[in-house]
Amino acid sequence: MTSTLIHPDAAAIELHDIHKRFKKKRNDYASALGGVSLTVGRGEVVGILGPNGSGKSTLVRVLSTLTLPDQGSVRIFGIDAVERPRIVQRYINRVSVEASFFKKLSSMENLLFGAKLYGVPDAESKPMIREILQDIGFNYERVGEPMEHLSRGMQQKIALARALLTSPMLMLLDEPTTGLDPRSKRDVQQLIWKIRRSHDSSILLCTHDLDEAEELCDRIGILKDGKLLAIDTPLGLKQRYQKDGVLPSLDDVFMAATGTSIEDADAEVQQREDSGSRELVEV
Repeated sequence: MTSTLIHPDAAAIELHDIHKRFKKKRNDYASALGGVSLTVGRGEVVGILGPNGSGKSTLVRVLSTLTLPDQGSVRIFGIDAVERPRIVQRYINRVSVEASFFKKLSSMENLLFGAKLYGVPDAESKPMIREILQDIGFNYERVGEPMEHLSRGMQQKIALARALLTSPMLMLLDEPTTGLDPRSKRDVQQLIWKIRRSHDSSILLCTHDLDEAEELCDRIGILKDGKLLAIDTPLGLKQRYQKDGVLPSLDDVFMAATGTSIEDADAEVQQREDSGSRELVEV
């Protein structure tokens, strides 16, 4: 997909000083993003590593034009995403941890509908659907079953297939393997590898799986409490936080950068959610 609107030398993503806050029901505010700046190059896979509640999903929603930033600039392939959201939407696709479907319809019906929204006719999309589903290990014999009959892992594979049907120039993957069984998780990770090898796509992968980030990403950013604390190649991050010449694990890097482990940070967020303190609404 090409367009005269896209500058040939522009990065896939250019964020500068992005702020986003949400209003709490008790008449005060919580910051989801606090001055995030980030560049993702063409064909690059960048991971955003952070615990639940770190701002990853808000970042993806800002990039996909679903949420407006309170401050800062967002450019996708050189296009201002705030001023021209409908143009930007042509070149991106988003896969979230809780993908939405018409649950009474079959996988095939959902995929055909998704393709039509982007102007891809059935005659063109049907063979693409078969090929993509085979690539990700989806049992094609079940393509006619209602989505509500499929497992969480199978539904997530359909979400990725739907994104690939539109040949997006930028894929925003928000926790695409969270909650999947080990086999489904590996299938999805292998698909991401295939995308970066065979598609001319840039990828932003938000995850709290350290191994996944290290395996799949060219660079990794560490996000906590809405702030991007560090970003570099996996090796670069390890070299930055090494002691006595010994390279740390990515888990040790995260702890050194944030002062906590990703598991403890997740547990802290879960405790806040259980107490009802994350009831937020967009300003």
